[in-house]
Amino acid sequence: MEKYGIGQPVRRREDVRLLTGRGRYTDDMDPPGCAQAVVLRSPHAHARILSIDTEAARAAPGVLAVLTGQDAADDGLGRLGALFDVPGRDAPLFNPKREILQTERVRYVGDPVVLVVAETRQQATDAAELVAIDYEPLPSVTDTAAAAAPGAPVIWEERPDNTAVLWDSGRFEETEAAFARAHRVVSISLVNNRVVGNPMEPRIALGEWDAATERYIFRGPSQGAHRVRDALAKHALQIPPEKLRVISPDVGGGFGLRGKLVPENAMVLWAARRLGRPVKWLAGRTETFQADPHGRDQVTHAEMALDADAKALGVRIRTIAGMGAYLQDMGPRIPTTGGGRVMGTVYDVQAINNQVRCVFTNTVPTDAFRGAGRPETAYIMERLFDQAALAFGIGRDEVRRRNYVRPEQMPYRNTVGNVIDSGDFLGTQAMALKLADWEGFPARRAEARARGKLRGIGLGYFIEASGGMPSEWARLRITPEGRAEIRVGTFSHGQGHETAFAQIVADRLGLPLKDIVFIQGDTDEVQAGQGTGGSRSSQMGGVAVLRTSNAVVEKARRIAAHLLEAAPEDVELSNGRFRVAGTDLGLDWSRVVAAAHDPAQLPEGESPGLDEALTYTRDTECNFPNGCHVAEVEVDPETGRVALVRYAAVDDVGNVINPLLVHGQMHGGIMTGIGQALMEEARYDPESGQFLTSTFQDYCMPRASDGCDFELALNVVPTPTNDLGVKGAGEGGACGAPPAIVSAVCDAVGATHLDMPLTPEKVWRALAQAEAGQRQVA
Repeated sequence: MEKYGIGQPVRRREDVRLLTGRGRYTDDMDPPGCAQAVVLRSPHAHARILSIDTEAARAAPGVLAVLTGQDAADDGLGRLGALFDVPGRDAPLFNPKREILQTERVRYVGDPVVLVVAETRQQATDAAELVAIDYEPLPSVTDTAAAAAPGAPVIWEERPDNTAVLWDSGRFEETEAAFARAHRVVSISLVNNRVVGNPMEPRIALGEWDAATERYIFRGPSQGAHRVRDALAKHALQIPPEKLRVISPDVGGGFGLRGKLVPENAMVLWAARRLGRPVKWLAGRTETFQADPHGRDQVTHAEMALDADAKALGVRIRTIAGMGAYLQDMGPRIPTTGGGRVMGTVYDVQAINNQVRCVFTNTVPTDAFRGAGRPETAYIMERLFDQAALAFGIGRDEVRRRNYVRPEQMPYRNTVGNVIDSGDFLGTQAMALKLADWEGFPARRAEARARGKLRGIGLGYFIEASGGMPSEWARLRITPEGRAEIRVGTFSHGQGHETAFAQIVADRLGLPLKDIVFIQGDTDEVQAGQGTGGSRSSQMGGVAVLRTSNAVVEKARRIAAHLLEAAPEDVELSNGRFRVAGTDLGLDWSRVVAAAHDPAQLPEGESPGLDEALTYTRDTECNFPNGCHVAEVEVDPETGRVALVRYAAVDDVGNVINPLLVHGQMHGGIMTGIGQALMEEARYDPESGQFLTSTFQDYCMPRASDGCDFELALNVVPTPTNDLGVKGAGEGGACGAPPAIVSAVCDAVGATHLDMPLTPEKVWRALAQAEAGQRQVA
């Protein structure tokens, strides 16, 4: 199985099905009698609800139900809030619970107020327009920094300063002491712009009620069926989890946004039980912009203390993080303990004090988005080191060399106590600079200047804390026909698990890929699971698959030994055939499988079948993939347009199961970073609180033409923390691209810093201001 085993660039098995239209998504499912739901949402950023009149809507053609928050309360539905606590410096996390439909106050444009269910979607849409709601508009605040300012409009009366929590990482005195002895201090104020996840498949939910078994059935895109089931059952429906079955079919993109505890998922299940028939809700694209959780949204001031050799002594970080109007699942955890796991990133600095104020704003709630706090953390450190390079008059590559954690310091305990188990940061940067031809850049800059273009180069280094939820379930069953069925509690929504996990089984069992079947996303088929997020699947699900494969092989060896009249320890499995070592005696899998399902042929004490399941648990929560990315840009000084012309990236993801899949993940992550760096920004009108970027006409997403040819390489440094030696690979590009691109643009235009997104207008204004300043000096 060398051709298809671990480490081989096997093409994704699922692509043929997906690219030829044979994928099956939630909207492809229309059970008999399925009704259609539409959510009527607030047109105001902040308002009191004085009255809701649904009479005309109830009488409209085809309408089956018009439901309000009062109906939900009468039926005992629970309220939704953050699922993770964050310790506060001065007070505990304020976690206000939201109704699934608002009855007293709306707090952002798009806040759900009424659910209309009808025979068709058009009938439900028409009826929703007949609902009369009397609002009393209230002052609103959508700007993150402004929400923390004195006198800002108050979103929750219990928190007049709009603060959900003030988190402090500690080491305050140590950090102050570092600044007191500093040779030089550099600082920067920056923004991590709010972005919209925008998966290709809009959010959708299909709910059913099985009266015979008294069970709910939910179908919808997710990043793990069990996580959706458990949160919905506990917090929204308030039922035992076994009373809810969750099925996730093919999913058109996740990015951290899928499978959150969102009101619409509860609505369709509630409505289905009330009506006794299936109910489906499908978001339109504008609704996706307005109602899906957003990502990032942080305003930061940071300082770095350095000694005379440009070695970092300490770092102060003060961030205001926008939570939106409510706390979403992991919302307050992302900018605090989530991103805080890698404070200091790849640099040898311990005296870091990070304080994050999580504030409410009249906007869509924020939650995990590709990287989930780690891109923001890397961006802060990388921008500080660029400022340090300017202050000391040394290269941006050199200032980093002086500060990296070195291989001989591994394992390295970072400032918050997480142990970075492996890495070669100096070596990875050297590989990236060579791949990017860093030394040859001056000649390319001169050539560009001759063409009237401004050329710049920049680099960014990141480290991820990939993993989280340090347990995962897997099952491997060999059917009587000889097929291997893999069931795993992770969830593939584009990563290629169907291929990668099959490679692990093929490598260990010697079976052809065509005989390996992948099953996921159904809580009745998969016993347990923590889902996919934080780049955890290969290191958790992959290792669980490897261990179940080993368990199946061990049992198969015992059966083969019995048939061959040999000791089990003398039987080896090679190229899909069991052999007695040192002899010509052997059996293929078909013979062993047949015996495994025939009690008469089994050794004494062996149960029939080849079917092993286990929960893999490890002591360490995370491992630490990392990488160095180098971007090269050209800026048109007449228009301010930025063109990405070269890009090189070297990532360390440990051992590689499938390099094609890893490179695909690197490509996707880099494009995510390009979007944030150059064009994406979710914007609200500061006066009215209206959402200004609710279509693709207003919100710019990167296209293939906005990228360039990516030069990619891997520096393989296996992690000792798991059986496969793998690290996460899904989010690195989103961490590495923004600082590299911003560094390159600043280098091109001669600016110390420009905030993302680096739109043509913003860059053109910076150039115009610089030119005006030069004229004034002259």
